[in-house]
Amino acid sequence: MSTLDRRQLLAAAAGLGAAAAVAPWQPRGAAAAGGSPERIKIGQIGTEHEHASGKMATFRKLTEHYEVVGIVEPDPERRKRSEKDSTYRGLKWMTEEELLNTKGLQAVAVETFIRDLVPTAVRCLAAGMHLHLDKPGGETLAPFKKLLAEAGRRNLTVQLGYMYRNNPAIQFCLRAVREGWLGQIFEVHAVMSRKDSLAYRNWLGQFPGGAMYNFGCHLIDLVVSLLGKPDRITPYLRQTQPDVKVCDNGLAVFEYPRATATIRTAVVEVEGYQRRQLVVCGDEGTVDIRPLETFASRPQDPFKLQLALSSPRDSYKPGYQEVAFPPMPGRYDEQLIELARIIRGEIANPFPLAHELLVQESLLAACGCLCEGTNDASSPSAG
Repeated sequence: MSTLDRRQLLAAAAGLGAAAAVAPWQPRGAAAAGGSPERIKIGQIGTEHEHASGKMATFRKLTEHYEVVGIVEPDPERRKRSEKDSTYRGLKWMTEEELLNTKGLQAVAVETFIRDLVPTAVRCLAAGMHLHLDKPGGETLAPFKKLLAEAGRRNLTVQLGYMYRNNPAIQFCLRAVREGWLGQIFEVHAVMSRKDSLAYRNWLGQFPGGAMYNFGCHLIDLVVSLLGKPDRITPYLRQTQPDVKVCDNGLAVFEYPRATATIRTAVVEVEGYQRRQLVVCGDEGTVDIRPLETFASRPQDPFKLQLALSSPRDSYKPGYQEVAFPPMPGRYDEQLIELARIIRGEIANPFPLAHELLVQESLLAACGCLCEGTNDASSPSAG
């Protein structure tokens, strides 16, 4: 078994392209001038998104990089509930107008209800703010495309909340593909599923594509990073349960000139977290990451992947072998450190606006028009 520490990850990442592993795995204290990095003044709008509390907890933990100035929750009932959450304890509750007019504010994390993400982000851009925008980017392409165009015009950062981007196993896989270790890629298989309650599935039913819309976006981000723009996307969306109208089982096939990629996501799979996976096969090797992360296990399981090679590559031998990684400090830490470094001008955004647009365009194609959900329930807590 081969285990990579952070120094090895940095060395291994040398020479990678735009979406490489370099930035997220540099030592946390790194700063352009060699001293303490500038702390980014940031606020958060919304507590309803499934990732909202996790993002805020991470911002508050990363005191070397961020100064959290306040939190906005426009819904009175949700605010009352959130005020009792230890994640938000001691923070200043503000209106959106108060937050966006805070002196020195540089960035906003948008963590609202999914349908409010893009409209809220547009207002933040108009106020001159860099963005951490949670996913997905809306049910139609035009508003998201307009948002990205405005961000480009203003030279403002838009970072989408696709947390697997900064996963060390994913970055290892990207390196293996880009450096030709796996040869000609012919197959990618990605799965992100879990088992959810009736209340959650009822909430999910309001979105076209259902599970594909809310979870498949993470996998589509990976496939586009690996293979680029597909020639064709064909969705196969299914409703497996009679109790609520929702596409709870989704498959999308991405076609490329020499490869196919399958994306599967469901909210009816027992222990689905343990089978979340990314498998990339080429004619000279395979990377098999399963599960995609280990945060769901308590205590956290070791994080590893399986690598198969036809010939030696770097320090890796022919045949199957296990590659292990040090535990990540948190699910969102590396991505939000990366955001701070982008805003400070230490690195370019590894995921340019054109990539974000392609991911969103591909997501909407993968959601198709079969079994379109029409429910409009209030969002429950994540199942």
